[in-house]
Amino acid sequence: MVLFRRPGSRRRFAIVGTLLVIILVAIGVRLFVFRAKPTQTAAPAVPVTAAIATRQDVPEIINALGTVQSIDTVNIVARVTGTIDKIEFTPGQIVKQGQELFLIDPRPFQAALDQAQAQLHHDEAVLEEAQLDLKRYQTLEQQKSIAAQQSQDQAFVVEQDKGTVQLDQANVEAAQLNLQYAHITSPITGRAGALQVDLGNLVGPQASQTSTAAGTTSATSSTTTSGQTSGSPLVSIVQLQPIYVTFSVPQDRLDEIQHSQAAGALQVGVYTQDRKLIETGKLTLIDNQVNTSTGTVMLQATFANTDLRLWPGEFVRATLTVSTLHDVVTVPAPAIMVGPSGSYVYLIDNNNKVRRIGVTPGQRQGGVTVIQKGLTGGEKVVTDGQYRLATGMAVAVQQTTAPAVPQPQPQAEAEAN
Repeated sequence: MVLFRRPGSRRRFAIVGTLLVIILVAIGVRLFVFRAKPTQTAAPAVPVTAAIATRQDVPEIINALGTVQSIDTVNIVARVTGTIDKIEFTPGQIVKQGQELFLIDPRPFQAALDQAQAQLHHDEAVLEEAQLDLKRYQTLEQQKSIAAQQSQDQAFVVEQDKGTVQLDQANVEAAQLNLQYAHITSPITGRAGALQVDLGNLVGPQASQTSTAAGTTSATSSTTTSGQTSGSPLVSIVQLQPIYVTFSVPQDRLDEIQHSQAAGALQVGVYTQDRKLIETGKLTLIDNQVNTSTGTVMLQATFANTDLRLWPGEFVRATLTVSTLHDVVTVPAPAIMVGPSGSYVYLIDNNNKVRRIGVTPGQRQGGVTVIQKGLTGGEKVVTDGQYRLATGMAVAVQQTTAPAVPQPQPQAEAEAN
């Protein structure tokens, strides 16, 4: 008997075999590609800059805005009336104490002195004659040759002549003083300002003159001099060495300042507006009352001003060093980061991996921040590149900066103090 197979069965076996071959080929290709694919490399280390947390002394300072003030400012005014014969200085120059500045025409004062001295000599001679007459009268009275009344009258004449001589001596002294006032000198050493008068101007308490303006002559009143009120300054002299800087601090720092000042004069530094040190001086005055409208107390420091870099009226930044924090942990200010849970830093361990740790920052001074809690000193912290870090990541330290040394320096928040 002959058996027959259906054509459909043969066809199905062929399709199934083809699919099995395709599947096996696909599996083999996938295994080959997987084995040939290289192993993925680890993430590269993040480049950072680091610094060492250091224990050191940090000055505690108060920042303020200050004003430079002259210790002594003198307005030179003529004390006698006359015309200016000489101006013996250059405006803007440094003048010495006792240096002659102006010469008012001395001839009228010399003539008045000569007249007073002549009158004195005349009255001294009259007094001498009266004293001789008194001696003769007293002798005659003793001899009973004249009445006692005549001798007594002569004694009164002598006393009157003595008073006249004393009056003449006072007139001579006044004339000498006026002649001295004609030579106007500087009472202090300082810098002269702009001239307010010219040669030939009539000056003094009773000065009056005819002033000329734009070719027109007009008479001024007896209280003016070349358009200036009589008695107005001829020039001003401002002392520059030494010089004051005045500034105010919050009243809640007063006790601390007084306590520190009692142990020795506190140091004050003054800086330009771009925070460059000008000079250091000493605190010399704590005002005796608090300004109730601002809640501040005025302080004053004295500076030698050797280089004349401080100028009256100038605004400067001031730093008052109140005390020093000893042996505190410090890190560069850029190491401190602030997040939702507070301030933190990244520590670098011996395997160059970082760990985030919370800290409590304190005073910031001269690019250095005091760490009150969180570090003990000696740790290596990241100062640049923190924004790409997370705990456990590897870092490549590009540079380790030297420990920063804090110096008194004005901060940006000085304006608020």
